[in-house]
This record gives sequence, C-alpha cells and structure tokens, in this order.
Amino acid sequence: MNHLLPILSTLRRHRIAAGLIVLEVALSFAIVSNAVHVIGQRLGQLNADSGLPEAELLNLEVRNTRRLDNPDALSDEDLRRLRALPGVKSASIPNQVIYGDNVNVTGVSTEPDNRGQRVQAFSYSGDEQLLPTMGLRLIGGRAFNKEEVQLDTKVSAEAEPKLPVVIVNQALAEALAPGQSPLTVLGRSVYVFGNQPSQIIGIVENLGPPNPRHTKDRAAVMLPITENFRGGTYLVRVQPGQAEAVIKAARQIFKEVEPSRLLTNARLLTEMRERHYAQDRSMVGLLVGVCVALLLITALGIVGLASFWVEQRGRMIGIRRALGATRADIRRYFQQENLLLCGVGVVLGSAAALGINQWLVRTQDLPVLPLWMLLPAAAALLGLGQLAVLAPAQRASGVAPALAMRAG
Repeated sequence: MNHLLPILSTLRRHRIAAGLIVLEVALSFAIVSNAVHVIGQRLGQLNADSGLPEAELLNLEVRNTRRLDNPDALSDEDLRRLRALPGVKSASIPNQVIYGDNVNVTGVSTEPDNRGQRVQAFSYSGDEQLLPTMGLRLIGGRAFNKEEVQLDTKVSAEAEPKLPVVIVNQALAEALAPGQSPLTVLGRSVYVFGNQPSQIIGIVENLGPPNPRHTKDRAAVMLPITENFRGGTYLVRVQPGQAEAVIKAARQIFKEVEPSRLLTNARLLTEMRERHYAQDRSMVGLLVGVCVALLLITALGIVGLASFWVEQRGRMIGIRRALGATRADIRRYFQQENLLLCGVGVVLGSAAALGINQWLVRTQDLPVLPLWMLLPAAAALLGLGQLAVLAPAQRASGVAPALAMRAG
C-alpha cells in the first residue's frame, strides 16, 4: 500500500471524476446483486421438479357443440377406448392439472364444521386411475379403488356430500401433524365437506399446486370424485414417443363416440410448462441483459476515466519513472487506485442493494437477499474493475520518462 497516500492526494484533486466512478460502481453493484438474486429465484422455479412424468402426460380438452344429456356415459366410453389404445398406459379425467387454467382449493379440517385445525389445500379429483396416470408415488397407504369413486354430478347434488376416503400429499400430512412423521396421519379422519368424516388412506410424495409460479403453498388433497368431459379434461399417460399417434387416435375416438364434440386442444405437460413459465423466462432474459449492459457501461466508464487520467498525469508518470519507478510500479499504481474507487463503490452499493431488496420484499414478495451473495458479487465487480483498468495502466507504464517530462 505504498501508493495509498499519493493516490488519495491525487483523488482529492479530481473529486468529481472519482465520485462519478464510485457512484457508477455503487449503482451497478446494487442493481446487479438484486438482479442476480431474482434470476436465481426464477431459475429455481423454471428448473423445479414437479414430480410428474411431464413428457408422458397428454392433456386433451374436449368441448361439445350442442347440449348433451349423457356426458357421464360418453366420458366412460371415451376412457374405455382411450385406455385400450396402443401406447397408452392409463387415462383419467381430473378436475385440474398442473400448469392448467383451473385452480380448485378446499379446506381440510381436523374437526367437523371447520372447527379445530384447518388447512387450505389444492384439491384434485379423479377416479381410481388418476394416481397412476399422474405418476404419483405413495409413501404410505393405498390408492382409491373403483368402489370408492363417486360421480361429480352425484356429489354436487347432495346437501351433505359423503367422501369416505381421501389421499393427502406429504405437505398436507406434515401440516396436519406438525413435528411428527407424515405417516402418523394415516387412518385419521378429516373433514372436507361439513360434518362428514373422510379417512386418510394414502400419502403421496409429490403433488404440487396447479399454478406453481403463483403460489408457495404446497398442501394438496385427492378426492375420489370422477368428472366428465364437461367439467375436466382428459389426462392420458402415454409411452415415450407415442404422443402424436395417441392424439390422432383420440381425435377419432371422440368423433366416433359423439360427432358433435371437438378435441380443441392436445398438449403434453412439457408444452404447458413452457407456456406457464414464459414470463419467467422473459424476465430472466431481460435481467441478464440489464446486468450485462450495466457491467459493460461500468467497465467502459473505468476505461475512459483511467485513459483520461493517463493523459493528464504525464508529468507525474515521468517524474516517477525518472526516480526509478518500474513499469510494474506504474501499473500497480493505477490498479490500486481503481481498487480503492471500486471498493468504496462496493461498500456504498452493498447498503443500497440491501435497501432495494427490502423494498422488493415488501412490494413484490421476493425472498430476502442473503448477505453471503454480496461477496461473490463484490469479487466479480472488483475483478471487472481490475480488468477494465489493465489496458490504460499498461499504456501508462510504457511512457518513456524523457517524453513524459517534455509533455509535462
């Protein structure tokens, strides 16, 4: 640090230019550190595992063009034919699917009339094939059997619907038995509809929300209620590479069973996932562009200022060279000066970054910026400053002492 006093003396004579660099570094650090934090959060969502075999799950949306009086019978025939198709593992009609447009939520209570503990949970309804169709793994208990499944039209008509059994996901089991093993809820009674108890017969490991990018809630319950094509969509699990063939065959099936119906949409869950996270991918791209632009502007500012100071300090460089300073000494001087300016900018930027993050936490419900994330950001910005000043410092070290003295 033998250059520190001369550096401080020189910077006092160039307060405005030095201050601008410090502010530029501080602003870049504050924005980039928060942007990188947001990018990390978004990438975590984009790469999150839903627990479902998305590349095997086809979502088929069917709509009728006239009023039909027998939708349940038509749906049964549809399912029978779909399940018999080559390349189809299983099929069901859920009330909602992940990345879809429907969001169904219900309350699950430990006592009747919503007394006692109550947990809001995403509710998935379907027949005995819904669980294997979705590729869900039981960590305890069993799946629904055919005799336990009820028609949605029958359940909706009852004043006090009766659901003897339900299946919960691990998150809901942990909420119902905090601090205990999720398996302890097996066999317990919960209340989904009023005063009628439902026994928990199974616990699945992965069953997330239908709208994962919009919520952090994870509790979910499966109800043995089968829909028809009017209330849900067909979810078909296919063999790898068989999606197109199954879509073509399914379109023919729906036309044969009831010509007035149309297959309006057929997409794999992988395609639905792409659409669901389209905004997040756009935001990540935008933030990456902003970070690159800010860092480039900061680097150009450092290069420009350092180059200007090399031209302005010809006499100083000449005197130092005449007194025995080596080219390495001159380079080191400019690098230490830059390190000091960038270091002050990083300190100020850290305070600004934490302030911006607190505002984002309150207004955008983003997680708190971990303090450890400031360290790699600081190292990156300081390293960028050293790279940016390297060329001007090298040029300064190459000035001949005699030429510099005449220029001064």
